Amino acid sequence: MTTPDLLETLKPRDLWSYFLALSRIPRGSKHEAAAAAFVADEARRLGCEVERDAVGNVLARKPAAKGREGRPGVALQGHVDMVCEKNTGTPHDFERDPIDVWRDGELLRARGTTLGADNGIGVAAALAVLAAKDVAHGPLEVLVTIDEETGLTGANALAPGWLRSKVLLNLDSEEDGDLTIGCAGGADTVARRAVRREPSPAGWSALRIAVTGLRGGHSGVDIGAGRGNALRILGQVLDGVLERQGVRVAAVNGGNKRNAIPREAFADVLVEPSRAEGLREELARAQAEWRAALGAFDPGVAIAATPPEPGAGAGVLAADDAAALVRLLAAAPHGVEAMSPAIPGLVQTSTNLGVATTRDEEVEVTFLSRSALDASRRAVAARVAAACVLAGFDARHSGGYPGWKPEPGAPIVKLVDDVYAELFGRRMAVKAVHAGLECGIIGEKYPALEMASFGPDIRDAHTPQENVSIPSVERFWRLLVAVLERA
Repeated sequence: MTTPDLLETLKPRDLWSYFLALSRIPRGSKHEAAAAAFVADEARRLGCEVERDAVGNVLARKPAAKGREGRPGVALQGHVDMVCEKNTGTPHDFERDPIDVWRDGELLRARGTTLGADNGIGVAAALAVLAAKDVAHGPLEVLVTIDEETGLTGANALAPGWLRSKVLLNLDSEEDGDLTIGCAGGADTVARRAVRREPSPAGWSALRIAVTGLRGGHSGVDIGAGRGNALRILGQVLDGVLERQGVRVAAVNGGNKRNAIPREAFADVLVEPSRAEGLREELARAQAEWRAALGAFDPGVAIAATPPEPGAGAGVLAADDAAALVRLLAAAPHGVEAMSPAIPGLVQTSTNLGVATTRDEEVEVTFLSRSALDASRRAVAARVAAACVLAGFDARHSGGYPGWKPEPGAPIVKLVDDVYAELFGRRMAVKAVHAGLECGIIGEKYPALEMASFGPDIRDAHTPQENVSIPSVERFWRLLVAVLERA
């Protein structure tokens, strides 16, 4: 189905038109300049006052509808960048190619890649409000930030005093019927170790040990869902075969983003030809064991030896360097650290073992730790660093950002919940989330700002299985318009 044909099947039309337009513009994190420029240009075309700051954030202002000039200002906020993940074998260049969007019944998906509904739907909704001539809103601002997914760069760079609004509606939530009023803060830990290389043993067989087929997911939303981490699994597999099969490791690589649970991980190895069959047998046993362990949480895990990639690299890691890397992957913290004592079912503290990269003279492993409590976030990040140091790595923290303290009594919370009940006959689930939202940073810069976050149903964000529910987007739009008309 071509884009014009697809658009004919979707409502509200303006929102979907903007989303499909964004989908044609490459906008991976740190490569979203063209998409941000599109947002700014479109807002200007619609007659809005538009400003850009030094990092590229966009702020558009639209005057109030007639008779609503005296209402408190409301800001709509979302981020223009997206996580770029694709399935192995998908020929997609995220810096050049448009997202191939298709309709699957009541869902919208992308072919082999992330869809970018996180947070393209929110940005498209904000643009649709700017375009609307029949929404009786008060003074309106639209704040579109850059580089949320890899560093919250845009939110961190916001200048106090730039926003004039009294209320901020964040459009980056992913559960229809949920009203988010708090989130976790986070911190990155990057571990590095200089490595030595040795000549590859003559006559040995080169293989690639591949851990694939996992669901992955958002390291905040899905960290408690029991899904497998491909890097952790690969580390434990390698830890078992290094000595038993005499494997030499040339490289270990896996994961793409610190905030995505790794779906795939690979080790380029060499093994004596006489031991190659024994290695394959061990991998088959490991696959059976991991399928039993993960069960229905992640039934597709596959562990196998495949032919090496062309140009996999010369030489092997020195034995002590390989052992240090493998044992760090096998033993480093990953997963849920603590559940909230106050909110049933909410993860309070976690760590995601996100990315491992092998270079010629260095290996690097990246973690993202989250917590609703700053002290717990600092403590778990320190524990990650300690594990890295014990493995012989240098560990450094960066990218720390605050959480968003819930304010359930805020007037905007009651307003959104009341409007939802009037529209749909049921109350919203008012909750905090373990994922990071820009509201924590924005609230620190604008402490008097009332904030709430809501959105449509988006599933499997940060993975190529990402999809958005079409009916939920229509409900999301109805709620947004009604809240703006009542605020």
